Amino acid sequence: MTRKAEAADMHYGELKTPDRLRRRASRLLSQVSTQSDRLMNEGLGRVDARKWHYAVLASLQEHGPGSQATLSRRTGIYRSDMVGVLNELAERDLVERVPDLDDRRRNVITITAQGRRHLRRLDKVLDDLHDELLAPLTAAERDQFVQLLTRLLDHHTQ
Repeated sequence: MTRKAEAADMHYGELKTPDRLRRRASRLLSQVSTQSDRLMNEGLGRVDARKWHYAVLASLQEHGPGSQATLSRRTGIYRSDMVGVLNELAERDLVERVPDLDDRRRNVITITAQGRRHLRRLDKVLDDLHDELLAPLTAAERDQFVQLLTRLLDHHTQ
């Protein structure tokens, strides 16, 4: 369904979404998630980045170097996809791969100085995108919304 069709679905006469659907948290979360993904992907695309780039750089900055498998677990990126993400980041000198001294079969990934600068730029881009996504909410409502989402996610991932 196109965005125009979705908007029409929400507002006009016979196409208005039934109340019982508008009361379903699962449906609302799904629709907000779709809008969020679109907004984030488009916004990051404008600065030649992807959400997985941000996830890897943020993980490395916050938790330090790690193997590809460790980064996969930290970020939720499938191992098979992680290699491609790391290739893209390494080509841009945002991360460095070096053989693990304890196990030459695996690499240790480290964020570079350029990667840290890029992460700060992406933080600013994402701050603006989140302002757009959460525009109807006050600052207090935004904080509460994030807290509630975090609680839900923590409950379902333990």
